[in-house]
Amino acid sequence: MGSLAHVLEDCLGIVQLFSDGSISRTENINFPMKVHDDGSSVWKDTLYDTKHNLHLRLYKPRHPSSTKLPIIYFFHGGGFCIASRTWPNCHNSCLSLASGLQAVVVAPDYRLAPEHRLPAAYNDSVTAVKWLQNQALLLNSGGGDEWLKDGVDFEKVFIVGDSSGGNLAHHQAVELGRGSPDLAPVRVRGYVLMAPFFGGTVRTKSEAEGPPEQFLNIEVLERFWRLSIPIGSTADHPLANPFGPSSPKLDGVKLDPILVLVGGNEVMKERIEDYAKRLKDMGKEVDYVEFKGEEHGFFILNPFSEVANRVLHEIKQFMSKNST
Repeated sequence: MGSLAHVLEDCLGIVQLFSDGSISRTENINFPMKVHDDGSSVWKDTLYDTKHNLHLRLYKPRHPSSTKLPIIYFFHGGGFCIASRTWPNCHNSCLSLASGLQAVVVAPDYRLAPEHRLPAAYNDSVTAVKWLQNQALLLNSGGGDEWLKDGVDFEKVFIVGDSSGGNLAHHQAVELGRGSPDLAPVRVRGYVLMAPFFGGTVRTKSEAEGPPEQFLNIEVLERFWRLSIPIGSTADHPLANPFGPSSPKLDGVKLDPILVLVGGNEVMKERIEDYAKRLKDMGKEVDYVEFKGEEHGFFILNPFSEVANRVLHEIKQFMSKNST
């Protein structure tokens, strides 16, 4: 008589992987934050991938200050294992981005691990961006989503990603290349990586020694990688480590501008700083901004705080600089 299955991996009590291969995922989550909707932005959900039943959430300012709004893609974080566009932290962040930056925000969900290991999330991010291209083409022939019909500038698109979403944004930048020619008539102008979730088999000093964070540590990071990368792979997998031994060389890749944001007290700070430095040394257009004393997720945990306003300011300057 066999023994009962036991928990092999536990992701914050939200996702559990059992010894028999079964997976438990709970939707009953006690979020530490509430939705903060002051009515300055409006939103709706729409299906973007019928095959995998994936939805995205569209946001726009209720009273736009411009006749042509830029478009921001926001890919949520969660270590590729948890989170959704519907979670209060993601929803609040997109409300803040839409009203604070006066932009249309597109927030897609993507398939999560361990049920769907990488490259599933990356493939979904590509599908989500191509959805916008399809909308632009449909609008040219009289179709498409009503929210995108008037007052939207398809030539001013910025892709923003938080944590694992920042990882996706990096790979989008590499895949699309400078000017995103394969997305015409959509044009991506730049990428904003909020503490991108990258990995590697060799720990950095901040990963090995701290600083300690309230919600994140190296054990949690490594658990996310074990659950999200293809079985048998390591954290040097090309989708985890941009500079791993089998990762594509980026020296000759022409990239659109990239803004990297990170908290000064993040466990991943040194890895993220090294990422920005390496790209700069290759001659890429990279801005690196560190927010002293802040921990991972400082924007999405409270996107209406004083430090979040500083984040919006940095993004707004970046967008202004790269809109022409």
